Amino acid sequence: MSTYWVVVADSAKARIFSRNKKFSPLEELETLVHPESRLHRQDLVSDRPGLVHESRTPGESANEEPTDPKVVESQVFARDIAHRLREGRLAGNYSSLVLVADPRFLGVLRKCMDEDTRRVIDHEVAKNVTRGDIDQITRTVDGA
Repeated sequence: MSTYWVVVADSAKARIFSRNKKFSPLEELETLVHPESRLHRQDLVSDRPGLVHESRTPGESANEEPTDPKVVESQVFARDIAHRLREGRLAGNYSSLVLVADPRFLGVLRKCMDEDTRRVIDHEVAKNVTRGDIDQITRTVDGA
């Protein structure tokens, strides 16, 4: 059983590592990807905003979406990651968790996690190193 899991994530990619002891070498277990988060806003919206006919006022107005599609996709991916972390915790694959994530994504991810999974977070680092090599990630996690 791996005692520690380290998750390195941004809104489009998450890498899950394990280590047996707090400062032992990281071993990459899996990579989750969400390519929709990398798309431009206009590519996420299927069509231009619809037109609404107001009964009280003459004319038309654009029916804007209540939430930016990029934010929605980020939340979808955060829920996917949170679900995977919950599964790993319930299966006994780890007992302690370290989160390293893009500062904007870290809060989204944390909000999507269940309370029991949040309780096993050992520490968090608000930094995007998803594209970093194993040495850079290790230095970031270990605070070097």
